[in-house]
Amino acid sequence: MARFAEHRVVLLGETHDRFDVHRWQLHVCAGLLTQRSDIAVGFEMFPRRCQPVLDRWVAGELNVGEFLDQAEWDTVWRFDPELYLPLFNFCRQFRLPMLALNCERPLVTRVGKDGWNAVPEDERDGLTPAVPASTAHRQYLFDITGGGRPDRRAADAADPGFDRFVRAQQTWDRAFACNIAKALADGVAGQIVGIIGRGHMEYGHGTPFQLAHLGIEDAAVLLPSDEATFGPEQHRLGDALFRLPGPPDRAAARKPLAIEKAANA
Repeated sequence: MARFAEHRVVLLGETHDRFDVHRWQLHVCAGLLTQRSDIAVGFEMFPRRCQPVLDRWVAGELNVGEFLDQAEWDTVWRFDPELYLPLFNFCRQFRLPMLALNCERPLVTRVGKDGWNAVPEDERDGLTPAVPASTAHRQYLFDITGGGRPDRRAADAADPGFDRFVRAQQTWDRAFACNIAKALADGVAGQIVGIIGRGHMEYGHGTPFQLAHLGIEDAAVLLPSDEATFGPEQHRLGDALFRLPGPPDRAAARKPLAIEKAANA
């Protein structure tokens, strides 16, 4: 913890629906707070437009129901909020700034479909274009997805048909990096802890790669692992791994949007 407290950015990778992973994230945040007090916690779960809601939550102006409603939780994220509420309450209790790190979903779709240059500058949600994915990053994305969507399955990682998926993924990577970099530049905190899906940071791909392009090269990647032992492959995943004992502790699956809309009709 003392070593990682020296970094300007600490990224805590997650599997979204696991309670044990979110408990681990909370424990790491608490450990870092014992080392330094100038911490802010950034969340993939909120687009930038929700920042005023996060500010009001940390200030104690909203109850849980008001916070989730105003942050559009059931539309934007839809995972069980109990997964994240311990983290949200931790930030509120210690008055740690919460940062909305995501961009608008339609932007991701547009960049994936038409490319970055097709989006007018005033519709880019404050982002700059992503550095193109490396060959290794493309292979990683291909391996974990099987080549993208079933209706647009690519033959291999170099297939131009895979470009759309890669561009979309990189828009998220760049959004997290840009918003972290902006918070540091604005002096919001001396260290940003990022609560982000692990697919955006494993092997240094994704968000750490984009952060380095923005001049932030001291971003540490911390990941939980279910593996009983750590071999050479696991050692390449991040800067530190924490073994979670026992079987995965999972929450209910994310609500399908169609079911959600029917329930709210």
